[in-house]
Amino acid sequence: MIRRPGRLALVAVLLAAGGLLVTSAMRDTLTYYRTPGEVLTDPGAGRQRVRLGGEVVPGSLRHDGDLVVFQLADAGQQVTVRQRGVPPETFREGEDAVVEGRLGTDGVFDADQVLMRHGNEYRPSSPAHPERSDAR
Repeated sequence: MIRRPGRLALVAVLLAAGGLLVTSAMRDTLTYYRTPGEVLTDPGAGRQRVRLGGEVVPGSLRHDGDLVVFQLADAGQQVTVRQRGVPPETFREGEDAVVEGRLGTDGVFDADQVLMRHGNEYRPSSPAHPERSDAR
């Protein structure tokens, strides 16, 4: 039979292991994003893929073919974002957005995905023209 101190140590180890498992599982489900100020002051921001969140600055949106350029701002800091492709239908100036990608060496954030806020969560839009399946 295990003595009382040994039993307490075993319970503590099992609780710690369970806590680590829960924490690591939750890390992948969180939708944490960084602000423009955090990205601009982090010297390593260009080496890693990040989510950048803020408000699409009114008057900053430009379309050049399939290239979309705009600025995201938060707390007085702004980052220019460029993305190839069509942004979500709900993408508008003055609205909150989260973009995923990397900060380039030129200080411009290269986004490969733009997420707009729907209710209380950020998610990509559905395709503009979903494919229909014709049952014939």
